[in-house]
Amino acid sequence: QVQLIESGGELVQAGGSLRLSCITAGRTFNALHMGWFRQAPGKEREFVASIRRSEFRTTNYAESVKGRFIIDRGETANSVTLQMNNLKPEDTAVYYCVAALTYNDVSSRPDYWGQGTRVTVSS
Repeated sequence: QVQLIESGGELVQAGGSLRLSCITAGRTFNALHMGWFRQAPGKEREFVASIRRSEFRTTNYAESVKGRFIIDRGETANSVTLQMNNLKPEDTAVYYCVAALTYNDVSSRPDYWGQGTRVTVSS
């Protein structure tokens, strides 16, 4: 089993930056492809970003966050981060760390989900 624990969500003003972190436990981190989803109030969950497991590190982003968000493997061996810059009110959502054994599944049907961390962007 895999556990994903997110942190870093908070209230921030539009135009500001925030960095989310996700720590994994329970399975070899390097075997997992990682990503982030988000769910805004009253909307369905949507894909945000993904990164291949460590020997490849290829990334993919939703169009709405391209050029503003950066996903990366974190400083510790079992973490992944999401750097969010130039935040907009429409980025307000609960952000979920996800993981999958197959890269294509990270952006469509992840195998594992975290509990989520709330990001609120005020205008």
